[in-house]
Amino acid sequence: MSENRGSLLPVYVLADESGSMTKHLGELNQGLQSLHGTLLGEPMAAAKVRFTVLGFSDDVVTRVELADLRRENQLPELATRGTTSYAAVFTALLDRLPNDIGRLKSEGYKVHRPAVFFLSDGMPNSGEDWQTPHRRLTDRAVTPAAPNVVACGIGQAAPAMMLEVATKKEFALISVPGADLGKAISSFFLALTKSMVESGRSLANGNAELIVTKPEGFHMAIDEV
Repeated sequence: MSENRGSLLPVYVLADESGSMTKHLGELNQGLQSLHGTLLGEPMAAAKVRFTVLGFSDDVVTRVELADLRRENQLPELATRGTTSYAAVFTALLDRLPNDIGRLKSEGYKVHRPAVFFLSDGMPNSGEDWQTPHRRLTDRAVTPAAPNVVACGIGQAAPAMMLEVATKKEFALISVPGADLGKAISSFFLALTKSMVESGRSLANGNAELIVTKPEGFHMAIDEV
């Protein structure tokens, strides 16, 4: 039996890399690098997190995989292309989650329920069935490690869609109408960083609660519907 090496919180960022995000690619990558730098300065919190970034458009590219951010010199950059397939990214996460959790447990860790932070500036591709993989992903009877999903919509993303994606209504957030997309992306990553630091600290203190910080300039989607 593997030794008990403590508790971990797997954190997944599902980042929209569709073509409409191209002019804001700088903010996307700057947000990731800023997050990395902040976590390096919070080693106790960072030790409790394993970080994955999945970039999605027509397909899904794994940009960062189960990383201990204390051991990463620099994070890979996101790159835009294609359209917006929610089905692709939820299917990819559904396929990989059991293996990720199994891997961490085999290394001797207690693994808490994963946290997913979803960022998109648009609607899913017309006609695709993204609800089926999403439903399987978030159903604890089907996927024992079903994650908590925080959905953040910017640009043309609809509040009602973020409510469908998020696992709690308070986890569905939408940027203020007309907000600058670059500032909204920066705000998302700043809030994500705070959430990771505070949740990591909480876990280090023996509390498994996921702490979600609302990005500045965002409202609860339920208030916009």
